[in-house]
Amino acid sequence: MAWYPGAKKMELQPESDSQQAIRPTQLIMHSIVANWTARRTYEFWRDSTNLESHFGVGYGANDIAQYMGTETRADANAGANRRSDGTGAISVETASNSKASDPWNASQVEELIALGVWAHQRHGIPLRICRTSGDPGFGYHSMFAAWSTSGTACPGPARIRQFREVVFPGIVARATGKTPAPTNPPKETDVPLSTDDVKKIWTTDGVLKAPSTAAKGNTHWTADSYVRDIHARVRAVQTALDATNATVRTLAGLIGKGVDTAAVVAAVEQAIADAVIKVDVDINSKEG
Repeated sequence: MAWYPGAKKMELQPESDSQQAIRPTQLIMHSIVANWTARRTYEFWRDSTNLESHFGVGYGANDIAQYMGTETRADANAGANRRSDGTGAISVETASNSKASDPWNASQVEELIALGVWAHQRHGIPLRICRTSGDPGFGYHSMFAAWSTSGTACPGPARIRQFREVVFPGIVARATGKTPAPTNPPKETDVPLSTDDVKKIWTTDGVLKAPSTAAKGNTHWTADSYVRDIHARVRAVQTALDATNATVRTLAGLIGKGVDTAAVVAAVEQAIADAVIKVDVDINSKEG
């Protein structure tokens, strides 16, 4: 079982111990179609599916984790996971936008190149692009149908172009000593959030801890729930304040007029009712 020293170890169990051994002859790159950190990808493999990759790479600098030893089968590459002769592929999932249309950023490119060099040195994966689905070398998920029996466009056109023009040439150059390893961390590029990303952030449960006033058992709220709750509380405070002001004004207006208690109570109740109606009308009309 081999572990890459450049990655954080987040071992998936029981898969790491229970799945078959492989002899790695390929390294295949993927996009996970989510703006996830390496840890969030680990949590997804652990909690939500029976699939997994060997590695996960987030958008940030040094955000790479390993979930399975590279000499243990991981189930992200269909027919390349493990062949009848015991060979198999190392799989690398990388964060992307929700449409897998963005290129790898500078940090991701650096992590892929460094990992590729290690895989070549540790496992003898040859410095070439795979020529067939079983040919040793480097590739990307949609390169061969045998690697994705249901079909896929992963990792997307922009990253496929980068693989051929930047990442794989970078692996070859560094592995053969033609370029030095970087001495400074790569400059990160901004990754714009799509509309779908924003919707997920606002409506995903577990983003924020529920307030003390939440119903019993409701341990987390969505960000959207927080906004709605704040809105409801502001309306309640405004209603109470307007009712109080109406009461004070009414009482002040009755001073010295010699009215009886019943008349005062009736006048105050009417003033409060009018104030509450006004608040509701004002707020709802503005919302509309």
